[in-house]
Amino acid sequence: MGAVTSTMAAKFAFFPPSPPSYEVEADEASGKLMMVGIGARENVDVLRIDTKRGNRVVAVYFKNPGASSTVLYSHGNAADLGQMYDLFFELSLHLKVNLMGYDYSGYGKSSGKPSEQNTYADIEAAYRCLEERYGVKEEDTILYGQSVGSGPTLDLATRLPKLRAVVLHSPIASGLRVMYPVKRTYWFDIYKNVDKIPMVNCPVLVIHGTSDDVVDWTHGKQLWDLCKEKYEPLWVKGGNHCDLELFPQYIKHLKKFISAVERSHLRNGSGPIRDQTANPRKSTDFRETSRPSIDQRDKIRQSVEQRENPRISTDHREKSRISIDRRDKSRKSVDHSEKENNNSSDHPEKARNSIDRFGDMIRSVGLCNIDCFRPTATAL
Repeated sequence: MGAVTSTMAAKFAFFPPSPPSYEVEADEASGKLMMVGIGARENVDVLRIDTKRGNRVVAVYFKNPGASSTVLYSHGNAADLGQMYDLFFELSLHLKVNLMGYDYSGYGKSSGKPSEQNTYADIEAAYRCLEERYGVKEEDTILYGQSVGSGPTLDLATRLPKLRAVVLHSPIASGLRVMYPVKRTYWFDIYKNVDKIPMVNCPVLVIHGTSDDVVDWTHGKQLWDLCKEKYEPLWVKGGNHCDLELFPQYIKHLKKFISAVERSHLRNGSGPIRDQTANPRKSTDFRETSRPSIDQRDKIRQSVEQRENPRISTDHREKSRISIDRRDKSRKSVDHSEKENNNSSDHPEKARNSIDRFGDMIRSVGLCNIDCFRPTATAL
């Protein structure tokens, strides 16, 4: 059955760019691999990595001297490393992370043919390279899966209990669910993300466009609902399947998420975030943990109310009420200020210059430009 599933996946789920957007050659002087046709940058390694299924995949590793996290990025359909190269560089720079991207078997200059099982072997080989060559620890790793890349990302995430975080960008609930609104998982389905995500123990950020006409945004919503440790999702209003990087809130929200998981990592030591996993909170935004002054006032207010005794004098009760009212006014002032700040941050025209430059760069890249799964519906 596994072979049948992989064959189906190869027929309708994978569309590698043809011809590839780059070549790989060894520099004559240093012997170091380089990508021909792509602008050379410092602190970037080009690698060939062997997988357990006998394929050799191409990967790129962007080093950021100030990084404390490493992102392993599984890209979407109809793209290869040459097309993703500039985006990877900008993400590494703006997010202050090391970043490894890789081409699936049969993509770019990676050998073999695309299949579901091969993508699982591909991401395992890339992760093993991060461990063995660069000394990256599991607890310092963030897995990032875009579209089809959400499949290998979640498969690996279920087997890494100390993982720092996961980002799902326009993810699929499963391959079959992209085409049909089925309510159960069938044996011949591929990338059964909807069944795997409850087994992921680390914080998960979901990013999806509300106008996605390839993978409906309800896929992202369903996956987010099933997360053990939710983080505030980013539903990009008007965002489609392959243009979310153009929206200023994309990079801003990613920055906020990575800062939050890094702070949590420092507070909780080298292990996973256990307190929030054991007792999931209704809130989905880690920013609440950065509001101790407001929380402290709530505790003081509760303490005052509990200490109130019906037998105390009227004057004393009035003084207590006045004190509480003052704290309420102070709290409302803080909340009003936060609301204004949040509202103002939503306006793209007020984005920082660095984010504007990021958006300008992405516009010139031209990422995935075909409907990744649309041929499936036609074929069937």
